[in-house]
Amino acid sequence: MSTTQRQAVVTGASSGIGAATARRLAAEGYAVVCVARRRDRIEALAEEVGGRAVVCDVTDAAAVAALAEAVGDRLDLLVNNAGGAFGASPVAQADTDEWRRMYDVNVIGLMQVTRALLPALLASGAGVIVNVGSTAGRVAYEGGGGYTAAKHGTKVVTETLRLELYDQPVRVCEVAPGMVRTDEFALVRFGGDQERADAVYAGVAEPLTADDVADAITWVATRPAHVNIDELVLRPRAQAAQHKVHRVQE
Repeated sequence: MSTTQRQAVVTGASSGIGAATARRLAAEGYAVVCVARRRDRIEALAEEVGGRAVVCDVTDAAAVAALAEAVGDRLDLLVNNAGGAFGASPVAQADTDEWRRMYDVNVIGLMQVTRALLPALLASGAGVIVNVGSTAGRVAYEGGGGYTAAKHGTKVVTETLRLELYDQPVRVCEVAPGMVRTDEFALVRFGGDQERADAVYAGVAEPLTADDVADAITWVATRPAHVNIDELVLRPRAQAAQHKVHRVQE
């Protein structure tokens, strides 16, 4: 990285929104640190965008400390994208381990990375934190108790950070997408069941794509330093609300 090039960290960069965001930010001139657990994926991405790869599980405190060491003393942008949904059981049949995993990655992991990299963000004099939330962080739906609780956590941590850092040279923002079709999100949620994953998007001609969300993240991050986009909610046109989705019968 040159002394004048802006540096960005993107967590969860091995696929989907994270990978798309790394590409967008690189196109905007950022030196991107691609962060995820899957070494092969982020190394390939880092080579593609001219960035760096750092293997890190955001729920592992030691790994996050090593990430901070690798990033160094100055950071311009942190995109907390690592997250995920696991399972879709009603609360009465909830799997404790699934709920704990969702809270760990969507809330604890976000907190640990932010805490570790905040000194470098402040040192930049105009740092930006963009947390990737969800419309699930705004409304409940059946079968989504664990995920909606975790994403409400993401939203509230973002709001709290903004209050606590109001007098510091850093902006705190949230991008909250609705229905996004990526290669892995729904498939991971349903334990590799392709049929159940496909059913989420059945009849929806144009759900959001990872590129759509990456475009929004990049826009939020590149506003003038005095402009804070507190939250940006985006959905596909077909999704008026969590339960109101236009589906074409095939």
